[in-house]
Amino acid sequence: MINKQRIDYYVGILSDELVPAMGCTEPIAIAYASAKARATLGTFPTSCDVAVSGNIIKNAKSVVVPHTGGMKGIETAALAGIVAGNADARLEVLSSVTPEDTARMYSLRDTIPINVRLYDTEYPFDILVTVTDGENTASVRVTNRHTNVVSIERNGERLFTGEINEAIEVKKQDLSIEEIVEFADSVDIDLVRPILKRQIDCNMAIAEAGLSGNYGANIGKVYLSSYLPDISVKAKAYAAAGSDARMNGCELPVIINSGSGNQGMTASIPVVIYWRELGLDEDKLYRALCVSNLSTIRVKQGIGTLSAYCGAVAAGAGAGAGIAYLYGGGFKDVAHTIVNALAIDSGLICDGAKASCAAKIATAVENGILGFNLYRSGNQFLGGDGIVKKGVENTIESISRLAKDGMRDTDKAILEIMLNK
Repeated sequence: MINKQRIDYYVGILSDELVPAMGCTEPIAIAYASAKARATLGTFPTSCDVAVSGNIIKNAKSVVVPHTGGMKGIETAALAGIVAGNADARLEVLSSVTPEDTARMYSLRDTIPINVRLYDTEYPFDILVTVTDGENTASVRVTNRHTNVVSIERNGERLFTGEINEAIEVKKQDLSIEEIVEFADSVDIDLVRPILKRQIDCNMAIAEAGLSGNYGANIGKVYLSSYLPDISVKAKAYAAAGSDARMNGCELPVIINSGSGNQGMTASIPVVIYWRELGLDEDKLYRALCVSNLSTIRVKQGIGTLSAYCGAVAAGAGAGAGIAYLYGGGFKDVAHTIVNALAIDSGLICDGAKASCAAKIATAVENGILGFNLYRSGNQFLGGDGIVKKGVENTIESISRLAKDGMRDTDKAILEIMLNK
């Protein structure tokens, strides 16, 4: 039986991971570093250099940055952070931008040179922002996680040095699906209610916004208008609609999972939709969200923050696990759902953050639901079927190896294609 120390451990992981962010987290991380660099400089900069790893380029070049009047990309993110970013707000760095600030961004975008270049770094997630006013220079580096500042310098003097290692990833190495289900069964709901209620409120609000507004390719709306709206269609539509809105400039915050708003929405929204349709008590929802969120984190932990592997796959499997739990499933049901889901769509690539992420989310949710329905009907994928191994933990390790090691060259090829090389 899981003990109090382990329960506190899992509550701590949920608290660390399920935090708010406004906009796609990679451009927001650039805005955060830029705001911090401007504050370190102490004056308004006259130019800016942004060095970023390939995966940051991939995830920041094509999405609308919130509160910028529809502008996209790395230069826009840096400019927004310089002009109006509040670094103390972390991933909500642009939450206090005013219309006057946005107008100022437009007026300055052709007068403040912002040079973007590929950073020669070993880390998939790496951002170095350097600003100058002509006399003084300041730089801020963010590595491995979206607000993990590892260095702050002014005029060559190191003011701060942080840890580059992925400490929280090390912390999560001993997660297991079996213990996650035990935690969900045992935890005092009052310990997780504030964390998960915020996730429900924020992520469902942006899903509703995606369905009521006109964002990107309107994947959520297309699902609802093209198919009979049963429970699975609604789950896919609402999750996709949240991404429609988030990728295309909606200024509502999202509660992220594993550093990603899309993953946070994918892991949570389908579970809420199923819970509503099934008419279960509120405690069951919170326990199911513990399963979906922590299962997503478990699948993602060996992959890393960014890779060529679409993170929605992990979150879709997590959503399937949460849905299995809603239906009364225990460890066996959850484990087989995850294995089945990962077996179906383990080849889905990440080619950056943009409007089509919503369609990939719908696909991942579909396969999470299919993974559950396969097991519920007495069918499953077995060890030896492709990269599936005997046991859920071994299958997750296979996915980690595929995504982190096997897809390195894929990641390079995707970036070259995106940059027209």
